Amino acid sequence: MKIISWNVNGVRAIAKKSFFKDLEQLNADIVCLQETKAQDDQVAETLEPLKPYHIFFNSAQRPGYSGTAVISKVRPLNVTKDMGIREHDAEGRVLCLEFEQFFLVNVYVPNSGAELARLGYRQEWDKAFFAYLKNLEIKKPVIVCGDLNVAHKPIDLARPKENYNKAAGYMQEEVDGMDRLTEGGLADTFRHFYPESKGRYSWWSFRAGARSKNIGWRIDYFLVSKSFLPKVKDAFIHEEITGSDHCPVGIILESDVE
Repeated sequence: MKIISWNVNGVRAIAKKSFFKDLEQLNADIVCLQETKAQDDQVAETLEPLKPYHIFFNSAQRPGYSGTAVISKVRPLNVTKDMGIREHDAEGRVLCLEFEQFFLVNVYVPNSGAELARLGYRQEWDKAFFAYLKNLEIKKPVIVCGDLNVAHKPIDLARPKENYNKAAGYMQEEVDGMDRLTEGGLADTFRHFYPESKGRYSWWSFRAGARSKNIGWRIDYFLVSKSFLPKVKDAFIHEEITGSDHCPVGIILESDVE
C-alpha cells in the first residue's frame, strides 16, 4: 500500500496544472491533501474526475482557507473530522480515516505566521493534537501525515542558523511540539530510513528562486506509531513534482496491511 501526502496550496489552482497526471504517475492507494483552500462542494467538484475513488474532505468555515481532503482507493471503516475541541475545529485541519489495522490522520498544522502572531495558539494546538493522537492509539496504531509546519532538526532545513528562533516553522516552541510527538511514541518514517540524508526538503518559498537553489524546509511528514513501524517498507519525497510550493511525500506499507 502506498500513501501520499501533499500540501497542494489550493486544490482548484493545482487542478489546472499537471495535478491529475501527477496523481496517475504516483499511483498511490491513498492521497492526503492539505490546504485545499475550498469549501466542501468546491473540493468535490474539483476532484470529480477521480471517481470512483472514495473522496472525503474537511473544509474551514472561512472560505478559501486551510482545509484537508483524502482520496482513497480503499473504503475506510469510518471517517471523522476534527478533534472534538471547539476552538480548534473551525479550520478543517484534521481528517481521520479508520482502517482495519490503523488510523490514518491527515493534518494541516497551524502556521505560527510571519509575525509569529499565532505562536501561542500553535502551542495549545500542538498539545491538543498530541492528546487526540494518543487517545486514538488506545484502540489501534496511528499513521499521521501532512504539513506539520515545523522543521524538526537542523538537517531538515537549508539554513538552520539563519532561521532558528527567528522564523515560523523553526521556533523552539514548535520544535518542542515535534519533540512531544517523536518522544511520545511516533516515529518519523523518513528519518527512520534516511537518518543522515541532507538536502531533502518538501517546501520551498516562492521567493528568490528558492526551489531552483534547493533552499528548502522539510515540514511535511509521515509519523507512525512505533509498534507499527515494522509494517513500513520505505519512505520517500518527490521533489521533482511541482504544482505547489510543497511536493508530495509518502510511505510504502507491507503488502499484508489493509
